[in-house]
Amino acid sequence: MYIPRAYDNLDIRWKQGKALIISGPRRIGKTTLVKQYLSQSKLIYRFETGDNFRTRQIFESQDLQLIRNHLNGLDIIAIDEAQRIRDIGYSLKLIVDNIPDVKVIATGSASFELAGQIGEPLTGRKLTLNMFPISMLELSSVYSQFELQQKLDDTLIFGTYPEVLTTDNKSEKMEILKEITGFYLLKDILEMDKIKSHKTIVNLLKMLALQVGCEVSFSEIGRQLQIDNKTVARYVDLFEKSFIIYSLSAFSRNLRNELTGKNKYYFYDNGIRNALISNFNPFDMRTDSGGLWENFMVLERIKRNAYKGYSPNLYFWRTYDQKEIDMIEERDGGLFGYEFKWGKKMPKAPKLWTETYNEASYTVFNPDNYLNFVTEDTNPPYCPPMVNEK
Repeated sequence: MYIPRAYDNLDIRWKQGKALIISGPRRIGKTTLVKQYLSQSKLIYRFETGDNFRTRQIFESQDLQLIRNHLNGLDIIAIDEAQRIRDIGYSLKLIVDNIPDVKVIATGSASFELAGQIGEPLTGRKLTLNMFPISMLELSSVYSQFELQQKLDDTLIFGTYPEVLTTDNKSEKMEILKEITGFYLLKDILEMDKIKSHKTIVNLLKMLALQVGCEVSFSEIGRQLQIDNKTVARYVDLFEKSFIIYSLSAFSRNLRNELTGKNKYYFYDNGIRNALISNFNPFDMRTDSGGLWENFMVLERIKRNAYKGYSPNLYFWRTYDQKEIDMIEERDGGLFGYEFKWGKKMPKAPKLWTETYNEASYTVFNPDNYLNFVTEDTNPPYCPPMVNEK
């Protein structure tokens, strides 16, 4: 079953003089997206892969005449796994600058490596589309709201990688996630940064997985793993650039009792997070249901914003006496506070929040009302602050 993706219509993404770069983790459907688009195109195209020796030989040559001959008669050249081609950015620049009638698509995993190869040479000459595991926004075009609600428990446990969604067998879901986690994500990180300590990487990711929804202390992690803070920070940066985790920093207007200086980390996919800690227990048997729900909501909002072209500033908010709001969006000159609760409880806005930011909104989302928040094209309306808690 093919699930329509937010970027299916690549025609509307093209801009003259720009290479189209599609980046994201492995196994999320980048190749399928490009092949699906090409199969429906009336233009003359060629699909190549950076795994092919001849493809690498041609583009690594940076010989304009050789590349021109190779692309003769084409309207589109699509290069999958482009990061495997040495200095691919310079070759793409040659095409964009000298063969403007040929549209360029390049896909790549492990974004930090691809970005390192294309960033400088393609400055001003590229449009980047970041893809993620399938979003609820995309699933809403296939399933009804009722069906999505029925599948919610499984989604929170197994995530939304395409292969996971298209099998109903839970044992198969677990095997797919273990393979993606062990072979693809970790292998990319170990190879790209020449990291030798596989055990340290795995243990660090497990620690982050167990602290979803909590502020993370690099010094505490470093003490437990017996590595220095700078090494922790470097590894975490690699995880972010390779689309494994996403960070939120603390929001503060320098009030004395507002928490600052720490981040919270969320996994792009709940299934990957659960695979790392080997916990696929049913939702009603878990002690981490609140963290899983928060992780899911934060990332679904991020996916929705990316696919809709919104780019608000995102934070969390917390005070030293443990008053908190899970997610803050700063956009359109306003502040929008969102709290994510798995149960039926609808907590009131923290008193300090409403007193300090009296023009800000505050909305609570639970499984009964979450879908509009992660699928609708319009941003939620302004909601006056609820009565302050005492």
